[in-house]
Formats: sequence, C-alpha cells, structure tokens
Amino acid sequence: MRIPLLRIVVCALGAVGIYRLVKTIPIPGSGSADYLASDSGNRRLYVSHGSKVDVIDLDTGTLAASITGLNGVHGIAIANDLKRGFISDGLAGQITIFDLNTLAIVGSVKAGSNPDGIVYDVFSQRVFAFNAGSKDMTAIDADSGYVEGTIPLGGKPEFAATDGKGYVYANITDANELVRVDAKTLEVKNHWPLGPCESPLGLSIDPVKRRLFSMCENKNMVVMDADGGNVITTVPIGAGADAAAFDPETKLVFSSNGEDGTLTVIKQDSADQYRVLETVRTQRGARTLALDLRTHSVYLPDAASGTLKLLIVAR
Repeated sequence: MRIPLLRIVVCALGAVGIYRLVKTIPIPGSGSADYLASDSGNRRLYVSHGSKVDVIDLDTGTLAASITGLNGVHGIAIANDLKRGFISDGLAGQITIFDLNTLAIVGSVKAGSNPDGIVYDVFSQRVFAFNAGSKDMTAIDADSGYVEGTIPLGGKPEFAATDGKGYVYANITDANELVRVDAKTLEVKNHWPLGPCESPLGLSIDPVKRRLFSMCENKNMVVMDADGGNVITTVPIGAGADAAAFDPETKLVFSSNGEDGTLTVIKQDSADQYRVLETVRTQRGARTLALDLRTHSVYLPDAASGTLKLLIVAR
C-alpha cells in the first residue's frame, strides 16, 4: 500500500497582489492534520498530524523531527520564555509537555474532556486548554505543569487568543459568542454575542488596535472590540473557515476556507475599516493555517488531498 504524503505548497504575492505557486514539499505520513503552530523565532512549524506532531524547519521546508506517542492530537502552544511546548492530546484528555530544545516529552497533565484549542499566555505564564467535550477551560502553570483551575465556559470552545496583557479570549461555537477570561484571576468576565456570526471557529487578535477577528461558518469574519465586546464590522470570507491569523507588520488578516479551497486575505486599513484584498485558490480541505511572522508566509495543511500549502505574502 502506498503511504499518502502530506505536502507543503509555497506561494508568493507579487507587487500587484497576484499569488503564484512556488514550491511543493512532501512529508511522509498519513492521517488528518489539525492545528498548526509557527515558532518564527526558532524557525519551526509544528503540524498536528494524527498521533504525532511533525516539526518542519521553516527555512528549508524539510521535516526536522516528529513528536510521537500521542493520541488524537489537536493544538500546540509555545512558551519560548520557559523553553517548553504544550500539545492538546485530545483522545487522551491530557496536555503533553515537551522541551523546545530537544523536542523530548517531559511530562503530561490531565485536562478536561477532549482538549482542543490551546494557547500560552505570557502575561500569566499559564497555558489554557479549551476542552470541547466538557465545555470548559483548564488553566495550567506553564513552569510547574500543575493545574491551577478549571473554568466552565457555557458552551463548546474553539480557537482561542490572548492579548498578552491579562485577557484570554475564545470562540464559543455552539452559542455564537466570544468569551473573555481574566488570565490571572481565572474569572469569566464577559460573554459577548458575535452578531451575525454563525458557528465561530477561527480566532485571531490585533493586541495593539484591540480588535478580535472571528471566522464564521456562514462565510463572514466578525471584527470585535477586544475591550468592550462591540461588533465593529463584518467582512465576507469563503466557506468552511476554520482558522485565522493576523500579521501586525503587513496589517493582513487571513482566513483558511477548507470547503471552498481558498485563502481570504483581508487588509486592515484602520482599526475599524477592512477590505478583501485577495482570494487565493488553495485546495479543498485546507481548513487551518499558521503564519510565519518573519517571512509573512502562511501554511495550510491538507492531509485529505495529500498537501500542506504554504503561501508567501511578499511586498
């Protein structure tokens, strides 16, 4: 039997905003790919891939290593200040901890049912795991690995984001709302309705302009005030959006649309003004993404079709 390949496809944006395919890199393996995490400083891309996490060298595009022995892996969070990484091991109901230098597993900690999205908050030095099954959030001290609290969220959490100043945010997909949690006190401060959004999944943040970007299954992006919870505007995106990223240098917001097989590129003209800059053809099933802040590259995995595509945004 031939083993399916996971491929990386590299694309570039020309001076007039036209994208072109640059490179395809195969990675051996099978199984669906879920979350990605880009560690731009250490030049690594972490790809959750079935029962393992593949580690890709961002400069060469080659497979550098794999973290194995996992069970239903979902997300990856990076704590560079502590030299640790954290993996939401969904079917095992735990968070797996690994060393960023050696990539060796150094421990695990019990989370809720089916931990999915995961973020590291440098302000509180806590890892927050968002448990889709138990509809709550597990707060873990990133240094000691101890659970410091479990916080009910009132619905099924999806992607999460942190502002680095004391607040953690998560989309609640079955309530069409966004929840704000105090990263220090572990109190749920707000449940904010997302207006016209249906089934919010992908989430990213502009921590400077204080704007949140929620990607919704009814083909729009909702822009929300991160302090007041007001819906600022909506922007059309493709179908099947499952992830989001914001580039603070280029002022671009990205939405990976797996059902359409497109990447929506949105320009932030001001805190309250946004427009679709480009809709890039990717491949059906390419539903999640990660952004390399150094090169402005966007990675999209698609194990179903055997491709992991990378779009390079150049000026």
